[in-house]
Amino acid sequence: MGTVVQYLTPEEASFFGPAGFPEFRATPGANFTVTGLAYDGAGSLPEEAAWKFTPVNYGSGDMTVDVIWYAESGTSGAVKWWAAVAAITPDVDTQNVETKFYASPVSTVVDNHLGTVGKRLHKATITIAAANLNSMAAGDECWIRLFREPADAEDTIDADVIVTSVRVSYSDT
Repeated sequence: MGTVVQYLTPEEASFFGPAGFPEFRATPGANFTVTGLAYDGAGSLPEEAAWKFTPVNYGSGDMTVDVIWYAESGTSGAVKWWAAVAAITPDVDTQNVETKFYASPVSTVVDNHLGTVGKRLHKATITIAAANLNSMAAGDECWIRLFREPADAEDTIDADVIVTSVRVSYSDT
């Protein structure tokens, strides 16, 4: 039994028209440029990004989504992340690709800032149950959406939160 890990970068994200979307940022650091998507923390509307991926060798079970993030300012509070998957099996599913829905219910996690250092890198882990993977199978055309609703009572970081990557992982058996 092995675990397949796929790395999704901010540069690969797409954005859905009616929803707000995070701003792409390329911030020069002292030794390298940090790229990420800046999810708004001061607004009241949700922002989302989506990535297309193929679940290579997906076997069965839950999918883990690691959100690698840091707060633009501040050293306290929590951020709430929401994720959902849509899957279509080419040549099998008769679903119109342009009207496909994400699986429901949406999976969430609340991740607390660990404090002490500004712009500290964090990892929030969302587990999407197998029953909520939209009948995902190996080789499917899939989309995963990640969003933040700063108006949610559990989301207490008022600053932008920068997502530097999203990692999806699952079992190959």
